[in-house]
Amino acid sequence: MSPVQHSSPFASRQPAKVQRLHQRLLALTTYHAAACPPYAAMLNGLHPGWQTAATLEALPWLPVGLFKRLRLASVPFDEIVRELRSSGTTGSTPSTVLLDRATATAQSHALASIVTDFIGRARLPMLIIAQADLLARRTALGARAAAVLGFSTFGRQHAYALRPDLSLDLALIDDFLARHAEQPVLLFGFTAVVWQHLLEALEQAGQRLRFAPGSRLIHGGGWKRLAERQISKAHFKARIGELLGIHQVHDYYGMAEQVGSIFMECEHGRLHVPAYAEAIVRDPLTLRPLPPGESGVIQVLSELPASYPGHSLLTEDVGAILGEDDCPCGRLGRSLRVEGRLPRAELRGCSDTRVA
Repeated sequence: MSPVQHSSPFASRQPAKVQRLHQRLLALTTYHAAACPPYAAMLNGLHPGWQTAATLEALPWLPVGLFKRLRLASVPFDEIVRELRSSGTTGSTPSTVLLDRATATAQSHALASIVTDFIGRARLPMLIIAQADLLARRTALGARAAAVLGFSTFGRQHAYALRPDLSLDLALIDDFLARHAEQPVLLFGFTAVVWQHLLEALEQAGQRLRFAPGSRLIHGGGWKRLAERQISKAHFKARIGELLGIHQVHDYYGMAEQVGSIFMECEHGRLHVPAYAEAIVRDPLTLRPLPPGESGVIQVLSELPASYPGHSLLTEDVGAILGEDDCPCGRLGRSLRVEGRLPRAELRGCSDTRVA
């Protein structure tokens, strides 16, 4: 069965999900070890005896930073249809992820199943807080462009709110509002870009926008280069309400190295892990798994990466598990919070605000 062929991405209770995921991810690890010799060599060096991993927590992982240095593939290179690159800072080396058609399709289906669980299947008029020329290259996409391309499928009549120099196009937004004044719309953008190039730009212009009731904003990517100006989620949502009139706001957590398995935020402020993925939080010094409520480095696991060995990655992000099968929103599985980056972790991500 395909990883995304579940009745709902949040319908599996944690004990049954863990048992199924352990079996599938151990099989996926075995497959990648046979198909990608550099990966096998790293496994044997970092995780000797990985073949007998008896729990999900015991499965081997790779540091996410390895994808900055190596082009890892478990399929012939002539089967690669897309290269996905993280949004590295100027002068740094971005991560590179190699997708074949099957993996790209599985990731697209996974993203659709997750997002529609939160916003429904109706495709709303969509305002994207980005530049229109972001999608100029389709075969070698940066993380921001890939996110825009992926999320744009959930809207229609797309409009791009930023000019090429990242300035806010108020005339275009006014026209968008006039055309869709009586219906809900969908906004999408990256957290720091929304803050700096939409909300702060509106404040500087002395303007407020009013989108129709039922409109939503999806944002992700964190603060990264604006980390020193980071505000609380509550403050961010309050400013969205004041300046845009939007009160349904969903953050999400994801990364280029494991695209498709995003964790979206519900109305109770929890990021939810879908049925075909998992999050483990580890002590940054001992790497032992931590219980719910304790902060540590986040490990992400996913059934989706078949063309490259990115199914179990130790990230550079800090967070904590909030609970299992207990969120008031009704979604099952683990929920978590993301608190920021590890000290001295390279500042890069979808909210890189440089002009592409």
